[in-house]
Amino acid sequence: MVTESIFYREVGKESSVFEHAFKNKIPLLLKGPTGSGKSRFVEFMAERLNLRLITVNCHEETSATDLIGRFLIKGTETVWMDGPLTMAVKEGYLLYLDEIAEARPDIIVAIHSLTDHRRELFIDKLGQSFKATPNFMLIASFNPGYQRGFKELKPSTRQRFATISFNYPKPEVEAEIITNETGIHANDAEKLVKIAQKIRNLKELGLTETASTRLLVNAATLMHSGLPKRLSLRIAIVEPLSDEPDVVEALSDLCNLYF
Repeated sequence: MVTESIFYREVGKESSVFEHAFKNKIPLLLKGPTGSGKSRFVEFMAERLNLRLITVNCHEETSATDLIGRFLIKGTETVWMDGPLTMAVKEGYLLYLDEIAEARPDIIVAIHSLTDHRRELFIDKLGQSFKATPNFMLIASFNPGYQRGFKELKPSTRQRFATISFNYPKPEVEAEIITNETGIHANDAEKLVKIAQKIRNLKELGLTETASTRLLVNAATLMHSGLPKRLSLRIAIVEPLSDEPDVVEALSDLCNLYF
């Protein structure tokens, strides 16, 4: 029996959904707020299925060429270098496009024929098409609440994927995750979760992002390593959430109520 080294606390039937999507060669879309466990889930499933994972962190400069590949000059020769998408298609890897809505539109065009029955990648620069090997799977994620109306996936694209929704776990589950990830005392983990719940409900502060499970884990890690608790909260939760002095002060005061 293989022991899984990546900790992931399942909250629904997402593992079963992933396995069935993989078996039936259906691309998978994970949607949910930043730091809610999407990337950790993909890493966990790659380990569980014993498959190699390639992760591409998409941003506004990520182009189809970055994914597919390009010609490079080596000495006196021009050679083709596969990008992560081409490599995954040929070798049968999981390809995870993290925050796909951040990437340029030509990325969607590049993966179009890989998200339907064809499972095929056409490389214009080579004039060749490559059928995806059986173990290839395309996984993408996006945050539907980020800059709503500006960086959303088109419905026609979303309908090519089976989709799993992620959100922040229930308080007792989130505390369990923090404890398992960091070794922090359960009582402190519960306090961190209470802080996060308060921040998530503070609509009047106008935060672009809220306190994610990832931020709580970072704070707990620092606390467990011996950094003073209030300092850990400030640098791992408060400062990442805002640059506005008034907001930083308000968040600090909130954190200090619990520690």
